[in-house]
Amino acid sequence: MSAETEWTRATVEGLRDLTPTIREITLRLPMAVACAPGSHLRVGIAVDGRADVRSYSVVDHDRSVVRIAVKRQPVSRGGSAYMWSLHVGDTIRVAAPRCDFPLTHGASHYLLIAGGVGITPMVAMANTLATNGASLRLVYAARSADEFAYRDDLVARLGSRVAFVDASRGQDIDIAGEIAALPDDAELYMCGPLGMMDAVRASWAAAGRNPIRLRYETFGSSGQFQAQPFTVRVPRLGLDVPVAADQSMLDALEQAGVEVAYECRRGECGLCAVTVVDVDGTIDHRDVFLSDRQHRAGDRLCACVSRVAGGSITIDPAWRGDGAFFPTPPAQAASH
Repeated sequence: MSAETEWTRATVEGLRDLTPTIREITLRLPMAVACAPGSHLRVGIAVDGRADVRSYSVVDHDRSVVRIAVKRQPVSRGGSAYMWSLHVGDTIRVAAPRCDFPLTHGASHYLLIAGGVGITPMVAMANTLATNGASLRLVYAARSADEFAYRDDLVARLGSRVAFVDASRGQDIDIAGEIAALPDDAELYMCGPLGMMDAVRASWAAAGRNPIRLRYETFGSSGQFQAQPFTVRVPRLGLDVPVAADQSMLDALEQAGVEVAYECRRGECGLCAVTVVDVDGTIDHRDVFLSDRQHRAGDRLCACVSRVAGGSITIDPAWRGDGAFFPTPPAQAASH
């Protein structure tokens, strides 16, 4: 059960393969839109004959023209396959861009860290900061040299202020070193795989940095374990719900008739968090909403992205089964 969304139709005006696995899609909306750096575009997709929603960071825009970039995922819930199937001239459902990952102004320096397709929101941020004459550095990590999307554009725009980290050559981001070099009032923005972001957050905390100055966005698609099937048990409703390896727990519950409130579907808003009663296996928390302490406690789980590695999980959702919801305890949000 999502918040009401106003949809319109957008036309695919251009397709460009940036890397072997990342495709830029240019869309024309029927109206001009505001689009701050860090904005994302919600896209209505079709998965196995049913409607679903995905969010993609906006790389840049010009009035009614919006560019996004989508990574082709060999194992996915259908979003990347749908987006990669589009052709020029196709129309798709979209909602106006919104910004949940805002860029603030006035810091003495900005460090941007991107991993893989996490470069998409960073392109807009870097361009805005460079245009405003701000002090910045962008560190961009990818699996191999051919996976650096927008590399030439970034070099032309930023010059020596951008550094590329190629994992295939044994290179790693020197996270502690990058953070140590920052002025006290610098801000760090990051987007990429969960493991990378966990490492950055740990180093930021270890350095005694102000958590308010660390901001991030996640795709909610990576975790500590390979996605595998598991079972969700809902004793109050008498249900055992199977969750496929390429399916989210939220989607499985909805298909089984269990109402779950949600909004972002990226593990950022916490609206879909459910109470964990018991677990047979290991919870693979893939959200950035619940705190590290809450992850360790294991009594809450964001159903849109988090999973169980093997076995099953028993939950108590807020929905009673008669159209009403139990109140649920508020979750502690992480800094974004």
